[in-house]
This record gives sequence, C-alpha cells and structure tokens, in this order.
Amino acid sequence: MRRVHIGILSFWHRPAPASPELCDDGAGVPDRAVSPAQGELIMTMLLLSHARSISRPALSTFRATVAAFARRRPACSARVVLAAIGVFGAVAIAGIGTDAIAQERGKQIRLVVGYPPGGSSDRAARLVADALREKMGTQVIVENKTGAGGRLAAQQVRAAPAGEDVLMIGNPAVMVVAPVVFSDVGYDAAKDFVPVSQVTDYEFAVAVGTAVPVKELSHLVAWLRANPAESNFGVPATGSLPHFFALMFSDAAKVPGQVIGYRGSAPLATDLIGGAIPVAVDTLDTLLPLHESGRLRILAVSSANRSTLAPAIPTFKESGFDVVASGWNALFAPSSMPPARVSQIGNAVRDVMQDAQVQKRFRDASMLPVSSSPEQTAKMLDSYRKQWEPVVKRSGFKP
Repeated sequence: MRRVHIGILSFWHRPAPASPELCDDGAGVPDRAVSPAQGELIMTMLLLSHARSISRPALSTFRATVAAFARRRPACSARVVLAAIGVFGAVAIAGIGTDAIAQERGKQIRLVVGYPPGGSSDRAARLVADALREKMGTQVIVENKTGAGGRLAAQQVRAAPAGEDVLMIGNPAVMVVAPVVFSDVGYDAAKDFVPVSQVTDYEFAVAVGTAVPVKELSHLVAWLRANPAESNFGVPATGSLPHFFALMFSDAAKVPGQVIGYRGSAPLATDLIGGAIPVAVDTLDTLLPLHESGRLRILAVSSANRSTLAPAIPTFKESGFDVVASGWNALFAPSSMPPARVSQIGNAVRDVMQDAQVQKRFRDASMLPVSSSPEQTAKMLDSYRKQWEPVVKRSGFKP
C-alpha cells in the first residue's frame, strides 16, 4: 500500500496539461491545476490501494462520485483533490460500517429442539425460524437434539460457547417439571437460561384409536373400568406435562392407569393409529390434524373453555371431570448470551409473532401464537412454576 501512495505522489508532481480553467482557493488565488484524467486516476489509485478495507457498495459509490465531479470540473486544484480524498475516507468508514451490518445480518442462529420432528415444539421452532430469517436476514438452523424428555437439548444449550448465537425452544417439561422430579438434570433451569420470548400456548387432549369403541369421554372411562388391562395412557415423553395431565385425569376419573412414555409425538401417534396403544394424551395441536382426517378421535380438550382451534370438541369440565391445564413453547438463551443480544433477538421474535401472516401460519398448523418480550416471558415462567411445581410434587412421580 505504501508503494501505491508513493506512486500517487510521483504522479501528482508531473506537469499538468494546459487548461483554460484553473481552480483557486476561494480567494481568487490560482492553484496547481490537475486535468480531469489525472484527477480521476489519482482517485482510482486511492481506491485500489484501499480496496480490501472497504465494501463493494462503498467502492461503487466513491467511484461514481469522482467520475461525476471530474465531468463537472474540467480542472481542479490540489486542495480540491485533497478534499475529495477526505470524502474518500468518509466513504471508506461508511463501507466498513456496511460490512459490519452485513456480517451481523449474516450471523447464524442455532435453534435447538429437544424432541423429534413432527411434535409441537419442533413445528413451533420451524415456524419461528422461518419468520426470523425473513425479519433479521439471518440464517436460523433448527437442530433436533432428542433424548431424556428434552433434557439433553437443555444440557447442550447450557454448555454452548460464549458468543455463540444458540437458542432452545423449551416447554414446562424441561423448565418446570424436570428440575422437580429429577435429582440431577444437568442444568439449573433458573440460572443457566434466560427467557427470550414465548411463542405459543397449547392445550392438551385425550384421544383414542378408531378401534376403541367409544366416542365420548364418559364412555372411555366406563370402557377403561371394564377393561383394566387396556388402561394405558401413551404420552410423548416421560416426565412431560402430558404425562402429569394424564395422571390428573386418571385421578379425577378414578381409573387406575399406567402412563407409557414415548420418544416424541410422532411414534406415539403411529402406535395410537395402529392400535398398539388405546389412549393417548398429547397437545391438541399435534392430535388435531389426525382427528380431522379421521385417523383417531379426540374426546376432550384441557382448556377452561372450548378451544378456538376445535370448537366442536368438548372440554374435560363439560364432560364431568374438573381438570384444566395448558402449556407453552418459549425460546431460551444460555445465560452467557449478552443481555443486549437477548433483547435484540427477543424483540425480533415478538415483532414477527405480531405479524398477521405469521400468526396465520401458526393457526394453520393448529397452534395458538403468542407475542411476548423477554420480560413478559420471565413473568409467565415464574407464575407457571408457582402453579405447577406443587402439582408435580404432590403426584409423587419418580422416574
């Protein structure tokens, strides 16, 4: 770069061709004249000498400015050229800023899901990832890290290197239930993570395979009492919230039942449809498309009122059983993520979740969208812990 600058200075001291127009310093004093060709060449050499330090947009902008200036002024002074060099510096700085923004926009975000593809958490994560790509111009990679009811994913995210943009889509099973029922989950739900944004609410539902001869919840209870060997409730994961809701329903219905945990909603649905298990408890959004296609039957939903997603299906309370519950999906970051970055991503998620088109995508996927800031998500989580931790403890569940 030093040799290029010396070449520019040598060129500068060559005699300029005669020109009828000279520049002055603003006080009528003529100054060293430079031909248009010389002026543009000097600027081009400067551009080449800094080509690696500024962005393509900055190079293009400055080149166009120099060309326009040369066309307007047939000759110019050394002072004017030096002033143009100052402009070059400003454009170079702007170019560096442009590069920094582009680098930030190109930064990758990993979104870790603790369950196999097809379940509620996975589908919510993929819809959020699509919306964030459009909003932030950032690559968002959804990664399924299955096992241990979502706890392996939490352990992985907790241990993520500082500075990495990694998020986890968490639910009550990972953030509320597991820390109560397991002696060592491999993370501290309250200290190792910070809330980013809640994205969905969901209800639970009880469903039966088409071979089970019942169409109402009261009929199912009578059938289970008459067939105690069939009193098995499949749930997407041991220790999940559907697991505890199944226990709540079993207690309310006075039907002793065994809860069988699966590795996700997809294998559970497969067994329910195939008749390997008679009853399943899962999230409404997961079971609803299969209900609507006639491959299984949902008998009741866990919300206090009928779900807007399935207004024809009665609630448990309507069916004579006083059990009400709901769950959620929310994004969490490792506590090592800088607060400013948490707020940036959290507010971006909140904004996309307010978009009408994004909300439609969630509803089309049988999910209830939620728009929530990091602070609102933290308050929701605190309230949920106070509600559910006593329930889990009273259940006496031990893995």
